[in-house]
Amino acid sequence: MGGFLDAALSFPAVVFTPLLIVVIGYWVVVIAGGADPEGDGGDGGFLGFLGLGGAPASIVLSLFIAVAWFASLAGGVLLGAVPALVLAGALVLAWVIARLAVVLLRRFMPAGAEPSRADFVGLTCVVRTGRVTATFGQAEVHSPDGSSAIVQVRTPGDDELRAGSIALIFDFDADGEFFWVVPADIATSPDQ
Repeated sequence: MGGFLDAALSFPAVVFTPLLIVVIGYWVVVIAGGADPEGDGGDGGFLGFLGLGGAPASIVLSLFIAVAWFASLAGGVLLGAVPALVLAGALVLAWVIARLAVVLLRRFMPAGAEPSRADFVGLTCVVRTGRVTATFGQAEVHSPDGSSAIVQVRTPGDDELRAGSIALIFDFDADGEFFWVVPADIATSPDQ
């Protein structure tokens, strides 16, 4: 055990040993339920600049630090005469492995938010039934991705909405599973 501690506390492994202790502590807190590992998965920032964006930062950094520590520990024991070269090699190896892991994680992570009915709010629709009332009506709406859907619509007032009319969806009623609409010309006309 003394040889292991000597290797872990000598250069170049000593650079990563405190970071590895922090990583282990972090994951103990995550397992205990005290933290959320689903951190920033964006492509921006420093990790994005390094080509490591797109996966949760906690996972990417933990993997990078663990691989860099192990590579510097093993390289320091095997190639002890050139510690600066071992440090550089450990950083490169850690980056390559973390980069491969990010590429694999991106394949299995969702690309964006799941679509929901609330995404239709603010869009216009075309009435497809003979009329729309407070209790009856259907309309066709086109989402930004080009797909269309026939949805249940209701109007809150006595607005005249007939087949072929353009209406603006302004709210979604989750309990009734329908959209509230008003004539598009009313929604876009300036106040008098």
